[in-house]
Amino acid sequence: MKIGIIQGRLSSPDEGFQECPVDWKREFKLLGALDLNHIEWIVTKENYDFNPIHTENLKKYPISSVCVDFMVDENFLDVKYLDNYLKPICEMVTHNNIKCLTIPLLEKSSVVDDNTRDEFIKVIYPYLNDYTDIHFLIESELGIDELKDILSVSDDLGITYDTGNITSFGLDHELYIDSFKDDITQVHIKDRVRNPLETVIPGKGDTDFSLIFDNLKSINYDGPYTLQTAREKDGDEVETIKKHKEIIERFYNEKSI
Repeated sequence: MKIGIIQGRLSSPDEGFQECPVDWKREFKLLGALDLNHIEWIVTKENYDFNPIHTENLKKYPISSVCVDFMVDENFLDVKYLDNYLKPICEMVTHNNIKCLTIPLLEKSSVVDDNTRDEFIKVIYPYLNDYTDIHFLIESELGIDELKDILSVSDDLGITYDTGNITSFGLDHELYIDSFKDDITQVHIKDRVRNPLETVIPGKGDTDFSLIFDNLKSINYDGPYTLQTAREKDGDEVETIKKHKEIIERFYNEKSI
C-alpha cells in the first residue's frame, strides 16, 4: 500500500490549511521515518507566485501528482486565467518529470450542467494535446455518466478518487470504483460525516473504508493512497499523520467476510 500525504499535512496550519509550507523540504525528509511513499504537491491561488515549483528542481523528490488547487477559486471557463495559471504549472510538471496533474472540478469550477461540461472539454483539450507527457486527473462531484463523458475525450485523462468527497456527494462507492476501474489513478483518503458536512478522523465518519478497499483490491488498484485527512491538535501534525496512517492500514488489511 503506497501511502503518502497531501502537501502541508506534516506542517503547522499557520502556513495555510492546505498549502505548500515554507520549509517544504522538511516534509520530504520526514517521509522515510514515517514509512510514507510520496507527497502530492499543491499549488494554491494565494501562494501561486511564491510556490517553489516555479524555481526549484523537483526531479529527485517523490511527487505523486501536482494538484492545481487554484482551480477551485476561479471558473475554468476563463481561458485567460488558465493561460496565466495552469499553463506555467504544466510546463514545470513536464520539466520535473512529474507524471500526474490533478484538476479539482469543485467549488467555483464545479461542472453543474451539460453546457459547462462541454465547455470544460473545449478549454482543456489544447492542454491534452500540448502536454502529452502529463496524465490529467479529474477530481469532481460528477455523477458516473457525466464523468465518463469527459474521460472519453482522451486516454490522457484519469481520476483522482476522493473517498470523502464521494461520501459527501452521496455517490455509491462500489459502483463508482467498478465504473472507473480503468481510470482511477490516485486515491485521496478522507473521511466525512454527511450531515452536518464535516471532515473527521478516519473511521469516525460515514466513509466505509472496508468496502472501499475491498473494491479497490478487486480491480487490482496499485496506485498511491494520499492522506488528506482531518487535522487534529496544532503542533501534533507528525503524530496525527502517523496515527491516521495506522488506522487506514488496519482497514486495508482487514480480511473480507
